[in-house]
Amino acid sequence: MKKILSTLMIAGIFITGCAHRAVVKETDQSQQQKQISAADQKQTKDKQADGQADKKVSQETVSSEELTNTKPVDSLRLLKELQAKIRDIHFDFDRYVIRNNEKPILKQVAGTLRENGELKITIEGNCDERGTIEYNLALGDRRAAAAKEYLSSLGVQLSRMNTISNGKEKPLCTESNEACWAKNRRDHFVLDEGKR
Repeated sequence: MKKILSTLMIAGIFITGCAHRAVVKETDQSQQQKQISAADQKQTKDKQADGQADKKVSQETVSSEELTNTKPVDSLRLLKELQAKIRDIHFDFDRYVIRNNEKPILKQVAGTLRENGELKITIEGNCDERGTIEYNLALGDRRAAAAKEYLSSLGVQLSRMNTISNGKEKPLCTESNEACWAKNRRDHFVLDEGKR
């Protein structure tokens, strides 16, 4: 009986020892797997961080490119908005003297030019259909020059203004009556970005 008991004890110790070794081996393996898993996760996070950094760099690049591309669009939009606010001035028949009721428009034009120092303006003198081509070209030139002189008196530099005469070649209205002719006796203002 003692032999059986001692055999059982030895077997128990042996089994327990083997089990302990298995537990130790399992523990070592699971720790190694956790370390590998942690290393993999770290590498994955590092890759993701690198990817996000790349994305940030590319986003910053796109943002700066967008800014570069939007600047001309914005200046073009501003130019169109300013142009839409500027109205034509009109003249009496066969005259180039600026009427008192037209002076506020010229003051608005001068204010726009003073506020936007990079802008230049072309003043287009126009006439109605009556008279010869040569006469109307000369009259359109005098009308444009009168507006230029008045704008200069309001502080706009002469170097920022250009004049041209269209004579009777660019009518707004093509009917042959006084109401239509009155619309055509005008100075038209064209803003540009001063790249002349």
